[in-house]
Amino acid sequence: MRIRSIFAILPTFLFAILIAIGISTAASRAQQPSHPQSPMPDMQMGEMHHGPHPPAGPLKITFAEKSAEWTVEKLAPLPHTTLTLYNVHAKAQQTYSGVPLIDLLKPLGVPDRPHGKDFRLYLVAEGSDGYQVVYSVSEATPDVHDGTVLVADSMDGKPIADAGPLQLVKTGEKRPARWVRNLVSIRVLTAD
Repeated sequence: MRIRSIFAILPTFLFAILIAIGISTAASRAQQPSHPQSPMPDMQMGEMHHGPHPPAGPLKITFAEKSAEWTVEKLAPLPHTTLTLYNVHAKAQQTYSGVPLIDLLKPLGVPDRPHGKDFRLYLVAEGSDGYQVVYSVSEATPDVHDGTVLVADSMDGKPIADAGPLQLVKTGEKRPARWVRNLVSIRVLTAD
């Protein structure tokens, strides 16, 4: 008889314990000092979104021991390419103008006609907010790939404001998840 009454009140007892644990956990979280939360990916434009974008400085490109820095002013005299791309998130055609990435990589020794071990080269592009994407170097090479990876310095005929001053864009992508706003760094690395 006593065993039956224990089992009868057991679910109520367990429920009360779970409620107490939940209240205790919520109270301890409320007492902890607030720390900035790590940014979460914003699937809208393939960027990290956590408030205003940190200001972007010059773009630094590195490969092995070589490096170069690029600003809008330094890119201006170089031959530009114009691409019109449909941005599914903005639901609009956008026209970007800029320098093909391979034209900025070649002076650092990155091959524009890769073969053999060159296909192990990849790049990590980063925005001022810490958002990073990876491309195979062959994706930026017209000798291998039909798509164009562009370091854009204008959109729709105007300087890139909120996403700039430089933005990495690429043709042939279904959505702009690998476009990098506020582009500040491109590191060319070799896969093991």
